[in-house]
Amino acid sequence: MTIEALSALGSIATGATEATASTKSVGALGATSAAQGTDFASVLANVASEGVQTMRAGEAAALGGLQGKTSVQQVVEAVMSAEQTLQAAIAIRDKVVSAYQEISRMAM
Repeated sequence: MTIEALSALGSIATGATEATASTKSVGALGATSAAQGTDFASVLANVASEGVQTMRAGEAAALGGLQGKTSVQQVVEAVMSAEQTLQAAIAIRDKVVSAYQEISRMAM
């Protein structure tokens, strides 16, 4: 996927709700990393740290909802965002494992 596609994805997601915030941040992160010339490992590290922050925010919102400090809507939005982040992380992991298996099958 080209950087132009990532920028377009980021601009499409600008009007989205919090549930799609991870998509927007990945698009913006891709455009930012290309401008700064960072490597792929740095981009993955940044995405992973943002994913952990999203998961923690979801857990905090769920605890706040149990204690009555957070509205039900905020809990649902945070938990859905955390779920989306988890699904994205699982998809990335599956692709990495698949690529590793494909490379390991290649004849040297």
